[in-house]
Amino acid sequence: MEDKSILREWFERVDSEKTGSITATQLKSAFAIGNLDFPLSVVQQMIRMYDFDRNGTMSFEEFLALNTFLIKVQQAFADLERNRGFLGTDDVYEALNKMGFSLDSPAFYTACESFDKKKNGRFQLDDFISLCIFLQSARNLFNAFDTAKQGRVTLDLNQFVYCTASCRI
Repeated sequence: MEDKSILREWFERVDSEKTGSITATQLKSAFAIGNLDFPLSVVQQMIRMYDFDRNGTMSFEEFLALNTFLIKVQQAFADLERNRGFLGTDDVYEALNKMGFSLDSPAFYTACESFDKKKNGRFQLDDFISLCIFLQSARNLFNAFDTAKQGRVTLDLNQFVYCTASCRI
């Protein structure tokens, strides 16, 4: 894990208004400086995942939680990209499994189609992070409904609409 003081310094630079929190737009701009091009909707989902106080922005402590997740995702990517700069779909499947995302083939390929921006079966780091953000958000939401921890949920229409709207990226 990166030194907390270095992360604090980075966070304070991104928090240009010195409010003690960063917005999705500020975070998106900071990622772009690091050559990570995420749609604003993905950055907003990142914030929702770790917005523990539900104020719509990211405090430093919330940012640390996101950073921990992103390091895990980047490591999974780096372990399989073999200096190519991308992961093929077989690599993505292996990386997701290592991260604890066990998807059947239809779910896996449907998710891949949604996050393969160039539709060429090659996932750049930002594509892979976006996919992982979606899957982690879906897992978190699923777990909230799976109160018996059986791996299955029953939803009425209202709950289904809530779920689909919450995981939309």
